[in-house]
Amino acid sequence: MGLLEGKVARITGAGDGLGVAYAKQFAREGAAVVVNDLQVPRGETAADISIPEQVVAAIKAEGGRAISNVADISTMEGGQSLFEDAITHFGRADILVNNAGILRDKTFANPNEADWDKVIKMHLKGTYCATLPVFRWMRDNGGGVIVNTSAGAGLIGIFGQSNYSAAKGGIWGLSNTLAIEGLKYNIRVWTLNPSALTRMTADLPDYKESALSPDEIATVVLYMVSDLSGDKTGKVLGVSGPRGVREMRMMETDGWKPPRNGWNVQQIVEHTHEIFFSQEDLKKSARYS
Repeated sequence: MGLLEGKVARITGAGDGLGVAYAKQFAREGAAVVVNDLQVPRGETAADISIPEQVVAAIKAEGGRAISNVADISTMEGGQSLFEDAITHFGRADILVNNAGILRDKTFANPNEADWDKVIKMHLKGTYCATLPVFRWMRDNGGGVIVNTSAGAGLIGIFGQSNYSAAKGGIWGLSNTLAIEGLKYNIRVWTLNPSALTRMTADLPDYKESALSPDEIATVVLYMVSDLSGDKTGKVLGVSGPRGVREMRMMETDGWKPPRNGWNVQQIVEHTHEIFFSQEDLKKSARYS
């Protein structure tokens, strides 16, 4: 018996990189997988065999169960299509991994509205569209697990990725709320911050030094969606070469408690040592930048 025996998983962006690794890993552990991606091989047309179908063929060759889905999950119709394919072919919707994404890097002072809209739509709206029908099914059918993909750009910030940062930060906030709302329905929600060398990240400067292979990231995601992670929910896991696997979370100081009858700016200045982290505090803490 595999760790995911009898489960049905949907993975967006599963035609390449991390998504392929997730799909194959889940199938090997007994899950039926819906492989979603829009891609077709370069130089070919949509009428040719799609990349998702190639992934499905590879899974079936190993004895696994899978189907392909080429819907655009950044639309409500696409998210519903992904859900319905899982129900029609496999009868369940136990696991969702929101992995699909694109990059359109540009500094904020050099805007391109079209690129901004594309990135926000694919990452943030795509997560919403793919999650909504699944979340409703999980609510009514005993629960499930959702993994949403954020990034260092969204949790910390990265130069030249304002659009990507906004989308990934939004996904983090969405995940936090979904974890709260899903708690009484046994819906567990994770946020993943992976550092993996894929086609999307291959051109980023110095990325090879911090990135892991997709298969290494997939092992962590398998833990997240399996019963091995127990009742954990609302967690952010960072996975990268230099720092390994670690929980990430927002930090706050104890703060300054001002008098209830009002205060002035000078008092704020006098209490900055209580309001802000010291460099010594930050050295003792987990990575913050």
